Amino acid sequence: MRKPLLSLMAGADAAGLAVAVSLGVAGAAGAAGAAGAAGAPGAARAACVPGQVVGNGGFESGSSPWTASSGVITSGGGQSAHSGSGFAWLNGYGSTHTDTLSQSLAIPAGCSAASLTVWLHIDTAETTTTTAYDKLTAKLGGSTLATYSNLNAAAGYVQRTFDVSAFVGQSVSLAFTGTEDSGQQTSFVIDDVALDTSGDGTPPTTPPTTPPTTPPTTPRPASSTRTPASPAYTVSLSSDATGVTWTGHESVTFTNASASPLNDVYLRLWDNYHGSCPTTPITVTNVTGGTAGALSVGCTALDITLPAPLAQGQSGTIGFDLKIVVPSGADRFGHDGAFSFIGNALPLLAVRDGSGWHLDPYTNNGESFYSLAADFRVVLDHPSSLLVPATGTSVDTPGSSGRTVTTATASKVRDFAWAAGAFSKISGTSPAGVKVNVYAVSGISSANAQSMLSTSISAIDAHAGRFGAYPYGEVDAVLDNNFWFGGMEYPGFVLDLVSTTALTHELGHQWWYGIVGDDEYNNPWLDEAFTDYSTDLAQGKTGANCWSSVSWASSSEKITNSMAYWDAHSSRYSTVVYGYGKCALHDLRRLIGDSAMTSLLRSYAQAHWYGVSTTAEFKAAAQAATSTDLTSFWSTHRIDG
Repeated sequence: MRKPLLSLMAGADAAGLAVAVSLGVAGAAGAAGAAGAAGAPGAARAACVPGQVVGNGGFESGSSPWTASSGVITSGGGQSAHSGSGFAWLNGYGSTHTDTLSQSLAIPAGCSAASLTVWLHIDTAETTTTTAYDKLTAKLGGSTLATYSNLNAAAGYVQRTFDVSAFVGQSVSLAFTGTEDSGQQTSFVIDDVALDTSGDGTPPTTPPTTPPTTPPTTPRPASSTRTPASPAYTVSLSSDATGVTWTGHESVTFTNASASPLNDVYLRLWDNYHGSCPTTPITVTNVTGGTAGALSVGCTALDITLPAPLAQGQSGTIGFDLKIVVPSGADRFGHDGAFSFIGNALPLLAVRDGSGWHLDPYTNNGESFYSLAADFRVVLDHPSSLLVPATGTSVDTPGSSGRTVTTATASKVRDFAWAAGAFSKISGTSPAGVKVNVYAVSGISSANAQSMLSTSISAIDAHAGRFGAYPYGEVDAVLDNNFWFGGMEYPGFVLDLVSTTALTHELGHQWWYGIVGDDEYNNPWLDEAFTDYSTDLAQGKTGANCWSSVSWASSSEKITNSMAYWDAHSSRYSTVVYGYGKCALHDLRRLIGDSAMTSLLRSYAQAHWYGVSTTAEFKAAAQAATSTDLTSFWSTHRIDG
């Protein structure tokens, strides 16, 4: 999405990617050998004893067995515990300071899974929305699990969860290091730390030999229930003469799908990243249906306490007045002269799942967005001189003198975006019946616009043929060669340069992120790698010579790392997530066979249609599609989860 200039526009098959993986066309033998060495059926191995291995994780029994800087383990002083009375408080001095907290852990052998959970609260007096002045690093052994900063500040505790299965059978140190500069204070408050092991580590002796023909019917565990569910947004906005400023009202109705009561909801005001908190381009006022708290996470999160907790199955509605001011710049939220691009501007409900509320910071390096499929009805009142391509299906009606009212409706989409300007527009219909509109800013030739229309028509049907029919009726492609980021996807609406490969990629996102959703901050490979792989397929590329030499930057670099890692290693993001990610999927295809891979991706998309994908679910589906044990494949390709 955001980084096509390296991974999309560099040419066919990503030749020159500097990495080699031992499992290629002949990878089956390597996988079998590795599996046998690690624990083949019949090999002696320790039995799993499920348990929790962190001592005094709630800090209720003094300091032992923790080792900590003076004053870190405490029970007061202005912060509070997540539960009980004890907690660990790193930093918060407002001066140059380093605090540490660590514990040696022995993670028992024989188990197949280990999960670390940490309840973390961050508050700060810093006002920046762009600079990480103060940082907390979490490490297990020699691997960095995550880095947080003053940019992650939020009201209350947020549970952070890490898959640490790779450390089963090892003795390692769990360590937290907080560093604070000489400016404003940032406090990193930790409580209820736990590392749970589970699962028999012995692989199955009779893996399935045929791909599944129907989606799995086993219900998700209660801990993974995502809520608030079934959002329905109603929006009415009116623009100024230029399409830069929009004012009006938004409301959203939602249902609590979880067995746990819903006491509040969070709105994500993502584009406030582009302002200077508390002076922001997205302004929410006059909230109804709940009580608004203070903005947090760099003014991108707004907590709204509901009048009464919603039990499972109960619904609520909140409403608010909304003002949007589009800043200058050819960005996914910005205006390039007289052309405005308005992505991520509508406040959306945050998701609460088994990891708690997802209140991750905005990243300009990729995406932070995680939302559930929703219905939108958006009414845009604007000067008739401006065209407003938008998510969904649009109908124009006359407004007041010199104005037009565009009503856009969209069902089962994760976001809503639009643009405004005196675009040139051409349209066509794909053989499968999808209406395709191309909007171009001034300076893009009619020949280039026509070429991109042909590309869009070809790509939308190619992706649909592999993963399932495009469900949204029409798609808008908005072209501007000044976009610094290359391209950006929204449901039924993409921003792009004049580039066949980049546009094919952005349209692939209609399936990988749009229809099959994911947590883009914590699992960026699930949309970027899958979309780059889909782009190769649509363009007839086989991924031959995908890997040329080994160049992992460190032992902690993995295809499945989160944006927290990639924001700290931004130069490697495109190479690993886009490039190595799609190459791994090409390798998986060669390993299990073209037919099995085709069936796998189509059935996986169908099983997660309008839902949310996780790495663990994809790995399970891939294993069910082949008789080859994929354990070594995932390890070699650094695909964790």
